[in-house]
Amino acid sequence: MAGQLGSPDAMEPTEATTAAGPARRASVSLRRRSNWEQLGKFCAVGASGYLVNLAVYAGLLEGLGLHYVAAAIGSFFVAVANNYTWNRLWTFRGQRGSVAYQGLRFLVVSAVALGANLVVLHLLVQAGLGEILAQAIAIVLVTPLNFVGNKLWSFRRSF
Repeated sequence: MAGQLGSPDAMEPTEATTAAGPARRASVSLRRRSNWEQLGKFCAVGASGYLVNLAVYAGLLEGLGLHYVAAAIGSFFVAVANNYTWNRLWTFRGQRGSVAYQGLRFLVVSAVALGANLVVLHLLVQAGLGEILAQAIAIVLVTPLNFVGNKLWSFRRSF
């Protein structure tokens, strides 16, 4: 049943949590162990994507001499492919839907996260941080947005 303690869709709204509002839903969700386990898996996948992103970014930036924004966009696509595959197979395994449908939603959430990443990256570079360090920090700062978007939209259970 949707929203039961320990269920993988515990962040999904139920009649009880919908009536209580967003603060109640957030409070209930934060107390569910399964959500924390799923966040841990998402972060592990994200860590692999983080390493992929930074390695590709450094290669495009230093190896090919691309501008830091172009390098960030290129590394984004490689990391998205990595993250979608692992999140679908492992993190959100119990919430599988159509590959194309979930993939498109994942891409939309990732594109929003990329937009946020590029803003943070640009601000950090303009503030004097090195381009690789700035990208490393920007990825970390955008991760919560990415998780919530994918948990609540890309991989949500359909009723």
